[in-house]
Amino acid sequence: MKMAAEILENLFDSTFAEIRQAREIFAPQLQLLETGTIISVATGIAKVSGLPGVGSDELVMFPGGVLGVAFNVDANEIGVVLFGDYSHLHAGDEVQRTGRVMDVGVGKGLLGRVIDPLGRPLDGNGPVAVSRRLPIERPAAAIMDRAPVTEPLQTGLKVIDALIPVGRGQRELILGDRQTGKTTIAIDTIINQRDKDVLCVYCSIGQRGSAIAKALATLQQKGAMEYTVLVVTEGNDPPGLSYIAPYAATSIAEFFMEAGRDVLIVYDDLTHHARAYRELSLLLRRPPGREAFPGDIFYIHSRLLERATHLRQELGGGSLTALPIIETEAQNISAYIPTNLISITDGQIYLSPALFELGVLPAVDVGKSVSRVGGKAQRAAYRAVAGDLKLAYAQFEELETFSRFGARLDEATRSIIEHGKRIRFCLKQPESEPLSMPTQIAVLLALTAGLFDSVPFDKIKDAEHAVQEAAANIPAEVRARLDSAEKMSNEDRESILFIARESCVRFQRAAGSASKRDD
Repeated sequence: MKMAAEILENLFDSTFAEIRQAREIFAPQLQLLETGTIISVATGIAKVSGLPGVGSDELVMFPGGVLGVAFNVDANEIGVVLFGDYSHLHAGDEVQRTGRVMDVGVGKGLLGRVIDPLGRPLDGNGPVAVSRRLPIERPAAAIMDRAPVTEPLQTGLKVIDALIPVGRGQRELILGDRQTGKTTIAIDTIINQRDKDVLCVYCSIGQRGSAIAKALATLQQKGAMEYTVLVVTEGNDPPGLSYIAPYAATSIAEFFMEAGRDVLIVYDDLTHHARAYRELSLLLRRPPGREAFPGDIFYIHSRLLERATHLRQELGGGSLTALPIIETEAQNISAYIPTNLISITDGQIYLSPALFELGVLPAVDVGKSVSRVGGKAQRAAYRAVAGDLKLAYAQFEELETFSRFGARLDEATRSIIEHGKRIRFCLKQPESEPLSMPTQIAVLLALTAGLFDSVPFDKIKDAEHAVQEAAANIPAEVRARLDSAEKMSNEDRESILFIARESCVRFQRAAGSASKRDD
């Protein structure tokens, strides 16, 4: 009993000795803390006095942990963009500098998560595991650090992969009026990256909650969330969050790119981003310009999209492919924001309301769409069929317009129109059903070879499905050669055509018997 008391006494003595030593070592330090005062609070912004040492784009802290960034640094006051609920802020409240710029957590732990631009989780699955933090505003890769675009990014959509190809490291604009299927193309492209070693970041800027929920449900249903990060701001969020969302999402994507991975980022959509920036600029009394947008609206998008690139092998060889989405009004692609983005990007996919109303989905207008880079990265198998296809489709569109005037057409013109109708029909594709490359090649080869021309129009859908199913029988060595950069040989072409012809033959026979009955 006495020994236990001695042990306890020694333990207390050693503990108090360590406490005494720590107390003697500690020396209080004075730290200079800059504080300011709120002058006024408006929709998503605050005017602040004081903070003489604050820098542009520096984070400042408001009561309640609300963050803001110094947007306007004037002689007498600072215009701050707020990133949270500001309903409790009032004139006279204290503001503190943080000494750092806006940053976001990055890391593999973000995959499969839904977060806001500040990195806070929105999916109810607990804290987000991040490995480091990166500034949301980062300089784009230098020209000498970039490599040519040489690898295709397959969207799984026949009309895009064949006629408007996208390469890894490219910036391809998707534009069109409201409700024409812009987001659907982006979501289908993300779904098609499954098992293709491409990570995805989907940035939703100021969208309705129901639209975000639908996109999330589709990605979860198709198993795409395993390799996808969702960065979300809703329509009722402060405009400051919508403004920083695409920059935060790009920093997350750049983390994976710099680790040597191929990444796809979707900005849905930059119309809301431009409007959020316009709102903030006008509230902060920046001078308006064309369509009330401030003069630097071009710069905010160019410095964002220039970060998409393909890095040299010495830097890991990763790539960042950007699919920005923009909404037009009454098909006006010559408006201010669309023309800005068309000049920044490497091509555009234009969705036509007229085609959408006709049920041609995806409603891609091939004549107004272009890819200025992806053709260099397109597989040779596509190039072997795409040239004839695009020419035949363009001829059909011209003749279809001409035929509406009731002119009498000769047999050759009628055959071009009938062939074009089948091309348009076969380029249609259901939502969330991307096709593999061999399947697309089989259908496109059957189209260019005229295998569907003798099939009745009401049987084309069944004939196309038969070709798609038969594409599974393409030999493995032929599939491997299709996915290489080599030119498609005549033997491979004939073997695919043989499989397609065998699957179509029963529908063609039905067409022959029908014509005999007509006679």
